[in-house]
Amino acid sequence: MDFGVSMFPTDYAIRPDELARESESRGFESIWFPEHTHIPASRLSPWPGGGDLPKEYWHTHDQFVALTAAAMATTKLKVASGICLLIERDPITTAKEVASLDQLSNGRVLFGIGGGWNAEEMENHGTDFKKRWRVLRERVLAMKEIWTKDEAEFHGEFVRFDKIWSYPKPFQKPHPPVLMGGDGPTTFDRVIEYCDGWMPIGIRMSDPKAKIEALRKRAEEAGRDPQSISISIFGVKPDSAALDALKEIAINRAIFMLPAAERDEVMPLLDKYAQLIA
Repeated sequence: MDFGVSMFPTDYAIRPDELARESESRGFESIWFPEHTHIPASRLSPWPGGGDLPKEYWHTHDQFVALTAAAMATTKLKVASGICLLIERDPITTAKEVASLDQLSNGRVLFGIGGGWNAEEMENHGTDFKKRWRVLRERVLAMKEIWTKDEAEFHGEFVRFDKIWSYPKPFQKPHPPVLMGGDGPTTFDRVIEYCDGWMPIGIRMSDPKAKIEALRKRAEEAGRDPQSISISIFGVKPDSAALDALKEIAINRAIFMLPAAERDEVMPLLDKYAQLIA
């Protein structure tokens, strides 16, 4: 089982390149950054975490700029989007960003995606909240065409383009792993159809073992090798018993959460997590 850390890379927190160096030196496998382009001031959409929305949600650096900073400061650490709000992004541009980062990092990108929860935020980008999963599916499929074809084309309901040339292609072949966030009633449908992994939030799961067994059974029934679908759990409890339980159910990656804070607050927690995985 590998271990990662996740933090909102904000303008007031420890720098993403500094956190990446410190994480790699302590044996972590990956670093994960989420994204929000903005938060609408209306605050109509309730935050799934409950209560007031923390300010880091509207103070994040651009996700791929932060991940590039992390990649350039390290040599082995995997750099991951957790999650990329692809429903708010142009798929042609995002395909180039992901491929460029994968090339410049020598194949260290993990592409985590999800549907998002803030309806007003995505509507500002032109995506209808009720259609977001259909939009996400087409954008992922279109990006895969761009990543793997010399002359890519896509003709869907939401994404449409005739043959294009777009380089660079990703360093990883056929492309960086696409990991689906979330734990809804139809999440497994999306994981099995067009993703390489699943990454739920651990603190919101009542029975991880049962869920993982259900996913692996669904994958086998669909003709996919269950072991080809990686399992990465966000927000794991930082204690030995919890980590041992995750090892027993054979997940691939456990991800610790760090606060969006300055070095003096973040480093003691990073050291604590490093001691747990040592």
